[in-house]
This record gives sequence, structure tokens and C-alpha cells, in this order.
Amino acid sequence: MTSRPDTDDYLSLFLNDIPLMDVRAPVEFSKGSFPTAVNAPLMNDEERHRVGIRYKEQGQDSAIVLGHQLVAGDIKAQRIEAWKRFTLANPDGYLFCFRGGLRSRLTQQWLRDAGIDYPLVKGGYKALRRFLIDALDAAIASADFRILSGRTGTGKTRVLNQLPNPVDLEGLANHRGSSFGRQVTGQPTQIDFENRLAVAMLKATHHHQGPVYLEDESRLVGRCALPEALRARMAEAPLLILERPLEERIAIIREDYVESMLADYIARDGDTAGWHNFCDYLLSALDRIRKRLGGDRHQHLRAMMTAALDRQHSYGDLSLHHDWIRGLLEDYYDPMYDYQLSQKQGRIILRGGPEQLLDAARS
Repeated sequence: MTSRPDTDDYLSLFLNDIPLMDVRAPVEFSKGSFPTAVNAPLMNDEERHRVGIRYKEQGQDSAIVLGHQLVAGDIKAQRIEAWKRFTLANPDGYLFCFRGGLRSRLTQQWLRDAGIDYPLVKGGYKALRRFLIDALDAAIASADFRILSGRTGTGKTRVLNQLPNPVDLEGLANHRGSSFGRQVTGQPTQIDFENRLAVAMLKATHHHQGPVYLEDESRLVGRCALPEALRARMAEAPLLILERPLEERIAIIREDYVESMLADYIARDGDTAGWHNFCDYLLSALDRIRKRLGGDRHQHLRAMMTAALDRQHSYGDLSLHHDWIRGLLEDYYDPMYDYQLSQKQGRIILRGGPEQLLDAARS
């Protein structure tokens, strides 16, 4: 492997999706890392904890001695093998620890002893994170935003990702942004979400020209919070309103929240458990908005949803799902959206179907 220098070119790392080997402990990685990072720790959580206690009680030199005692023999060999696999699979990558200090240098040295010269990121995680925080602030302040809005079920995310320069907030948060928005796989931590968002904004402002397109979102996308500065910019940005007939919206919701979600649950959990978990997902999502629906309306919609699920399970017939979807749109989501839109009339620059909006954005 050709020797490469250590780097502090953080922008290039993120713009080019350079693979990163995070040698911090799993507990550190789980709190937040970067989109292209893989955890290959020098110490596991217990080892790190013990070394940390020794550092506080007896100082750095004693902590280093304990670390070498804990990560030795077969354990050391296994860690080095994991690093070697990463370096061979990612010859253009870099490694990092928290500050680019002892753990990074030790990992580098053990790799050199194994015949591999692999560079590190100067300043480590702390410097990378600081860079992304500052870069996100700068991108939010300078970007020309356009906001794609529209009633529930118009397929905003589908259209967003066909626009010239999109940043998909729901994709980054792994959540569709409503009571029904939970995905089968979990959401990122807040730090991971912010890092993903920062990288997406960097690419949007460096790789492309023209406006950055975002979907209209509230402060929270699931449990991931948008930066307040971004929310403020979005609240004043021009709006494109996506419109579709009601029947098309019902079909899109059925596809996204019934057919696709069931397939995802079955793929994860198997036929029987997948079906039960899918039913729980739908019914729980409806129950979460019970207070806003009102007791009678909630019970009526829940009865329709239960009937639709029973019909689907018994006969494979999805047609009854249209009933609760229609009721939820007409009696809950549409009135709420129309009220919110009435507060934004002065920002609307275009209304239309998918092709109208896409043609205008591309022209």
C-alpha cells in the first residue's frame, strides 16, 4: 500500500465520501459518527472504562501500560486483523480517534508493524465534528432555499428527489415526519442526523448551482430536531405547492404506508411476526393522534382500519384501506394543512402537479 500523508482536508473527506475507520470505543461511536465511518475500535467499552479510571487515578503513563495489558495477545491480533480488512477494502481511507492522539497513533503503529502504512485524520472526531457544525451554519446562512409543500399523500419526497438539487430531510432522519412516519429501521442519533445533514448541505452547495430544495417539515422529523437556523430560513423561503387528486393521494399512501411497510416488516421479522408488528405499527400510529382526532372520530377510523387489516389478512384484499385513508385525509390532515398553508400565502411561487413543478425547476 502506497504511503499517504495524514490529512486535515476535512472538506475533501466529506465531499468525496472517503471511507473512515473510527477506532473509538463502540459507546462513543453509537453516540455519533460520520456517514462513511465504520467502527473498528482499539478498545471495547469495558477496556476503555478501566483505562479511563486508571488515567484519573494514576495518570497517563499508567493508563497506557494498562491499555497494552488489556489489548494484547489474541485480542490485539483480532483488532489488527479487523483494521487490515478495512485498509485493504478501503485503500483511499483514513482512520481517526477522538482527538487524533494516542489511540490513532497506536493504531497506526500496530498497522505499520503489520506492514500497512495507513494515514489518520488530524484532530480526529472532535475536529471533524467542529468542521461540520461550522459548515452547516455557513450553508444554512448562504444557501438559496426552495420549499416543496403539499397535502399529505401528494408524494412530496418522490418529487423532491427528482428536483435538481434536493436535500431529503426525511431520508436523513429515516422518518416520514408524521405520526405514521416511523420506519422499520431506527432513526439516527441527533448527532448522526446533524452530521448527515451537514454533509448533504456541503454537497448541495459545492457540487451544484442554483436553489437547494427541501421538503416542508416541522421542527421535529420523528425525534430528530432540525437546527433552529434552518427552520428560520425555511419559514421565509419560497414555496412550491405539489397538487394531486384525492384518489391518487390515497393510492400513494396505501403504497407507502400499507404495502411497502408490510413488506419491510416481513423482510425483517418473518411472515407471522412481521404481520403482527405491521398491524401494531398502523394502529399505534392512529392511537398517537387520538386526542387531536377526538374520541368518536378516532374510534370510527380505528374500526375501519381494523376491518381493513382483517380483510387484508384473510383475503389479501387491500381495498378497505381506502376507507380509513380517505377519512383521515378529509377529516384531519387536509383541514390542518389548509389552515397552515393559509398562513403562508405570500410565499407561494408555483402550484401544480409533479411534471409542472419539475419542469419549472429544471428550466
